[in-house]
Amino acid sequence: MIVSEVEMIKLLTDILEFEGFEVIGESSVEQALVQLEEQEPDMVILDIIKPESKSFQVLDLIRGYSDVPVIVLAANNGADSTSKVLLEGADDYIKKPFRTRVFLARVRAKLRRS
Repeated sequence: MIVSEVEMIKLLTDILEFEGFEVIGESSVEQALVQLEEQEPDMVILDIIKPESKSFQVLDLIRGYSDVPVIVLAANNGADSTSKVLLEGADDYIKKPFRTRVFLARVRAKLRRS
């Protein structure tokens, strides 16, 4: 199965809203940064589509705006990828595919600590 970026945002939004969270889903980096500045969210979930994408630049931009907890979702689970994501400023790393219960548990754990 192949899931597009838009489908992933919809899926995560549905899961989080079902659990009672208020969610703003954005596929545009520019819009996401505007929302970050205007809404001051409790958390950012950043889906890294490809390791060579601009996602790490986005993480740097987020850190320039805020110290909001950031959970990164990525398909690559190598130790180097995990450590790179965490060293770049993410608060947690979840390997795709993931179980919904694990995802929600990590979201709640990070929110408890922030």
